Amino acid sequence: MAFVDEITIHVKAGRGGDGVVRWRHEKGRAKAGAGGGNGGRGGNVVLKAVSDLSVLATYRQIKEFSAENGAPGENWSRHGKDGDDMVVKIPVGSIITNIANGDVYTLEKPDEEIIMATGGRGGLGNEHFKASTNTTPQECTPGKEGEEFDLQIELELVADVGLVGLPNAGKSSLLNALTRANAKVGNYQFTTLEPNLGDLYGVIIADIPGLIEGASEGKGLGHKFLKHVKRTKMIAHLVGADNEKVLEVYNTVRKELEVYDTELAAKEEVIVLSKIDMVSPEEIEVKKKLLATTGRKVFTLSTLDDDSLKEFKDTLTKLVRKDK
Repeated sequence: MAFVDEITIHVKAGRGGDGVVRWRHEKGRAKAGAGGGNGGRGGNVVLKAVSDLSVLATYRQIKEFSAENGAPGENWSRHGKDGDDMVVKIPVGSIITNIANGDVYTLEKPDEEIIMATGGRGGLGNEHFKASTNTTPQECTPGKEGEEFDLQIELELVADVGLVGLPNAGKSSLLNALTRANAKVGNYQFTTLEPNLGDLYGVIIADIPGLIEGASEGKGLGHKFLKHVKRTKMIAHLVGADNEKVLEVYNTVRKELEVYDTELAAKEEVIVLSKIDMVSPEEIEVKKKLLATTGRKVFTLSTLDDDSLKEFKDTLTKLVRKDK
């Protein structure tokens, strides 16, 4: 299933049930009094945030979401049944825009909900109009229509740490090692076709698909995910130790981030020299010193080395939590 991070849907809240004209029947009396109940309220359309980043893809063939209409009033002053709400699940981090009026909403926590379209009120039954001067009212009112409009839903990840780097930098492997996220791993470009999230002791880490030179101009796959880096609190920039020119590789991705949005340059960033099991200790030291010329803190690690992983976990969680 292809990753979908933007979609337009039509939402329609339920119509209120009609009020009714009914009469109480008692022995010997054809009409003992007004007894028509009010109609039920129409159901609301509710948006609910979930952790599943792929949920928007399930709506590609479903463009309209309608809540249930309220039921008409009943005899003996019984209220009509309220319509059931329509709950639409959307990913955490979604930005919702009401296309009709431009209002914008966000959902940034799992299970957070918002009523987007309000159901119509139920109509009034004839008992409502009963008075001392009108003991047999014939009036009732229809239910009101529910709200109806188009919504644009756009996913922007909300994470504490965004893992960035060229394809094959080892981002998915690191995410799996840190959080057991089960992200797809492979030794070829663009293994990650969609962002993956993992939880490291309450620190949310996002694996952003690999960026290539020209990504900010729309080249490759990574350009469509650059916007997701914007809402991460800090960046962990992975550079594979198997690259001959690690500083050039670092600068390639760094340039794409800065061209896309200058605010990205201001985010806290650490550099991770990954895959150190593939080169000699001497080469590791040379490449670490080169990357340190950027002024960033540089970690060296391998997903096969528990000690380097633990050091990175401990430092990363401390860095994030000091800003929370």
